[in-house]
Amino acid sequence: MSTTPIKIPSYLATEKWISRLTISLGAFAAIPIGWFYGLPWGAGILAGALLAWFNFRWLRQGVDALTVAFTARGGQRNTRVPIATYFKALFRYGLIALAVYVIFKYLNVPILSMIFGLCALGAATMAVSVYEILHPQE
Repeated sequence: MSTTPIKIPSYLATEKWISRLTISLGAFAAIPIGWFYGLPWGAGILAGALLAWFNFRWLRQGVDALTVAFTARGGQRNTRVPIATYFKALFRYGLIALAVYVIFKYLNVPILSMIFGLCALGAATMAVSVYEILHPQE
């Protein structure tokens, strides 16, 4: 184990950048896609990016709950994690799948555009990671 102290504010800033960039990339991609391929494609990109943003937020809440549960017990092996944490983890994937289905089925938005929009989270994470590699914080 490393004895290097963890800089919590830098991690919070990274999470904030990923969150903001996910929405920004989705919005900036939706405008030209909507212009060139039609409004349903642009709406799908934006809807996918928003769903990716919600997924990131819910994932963060789940990880925070697990961290609190682990540190509350002083690092003991047999820690109890609230059952709601597991439910939220499964629920978020079900909710995203349901939202994609409803948007695809009833709003006639192409499913491929929503899948591309969901990739905004991965693109934002890669962009922030590359930035932090090129500009390390000491």
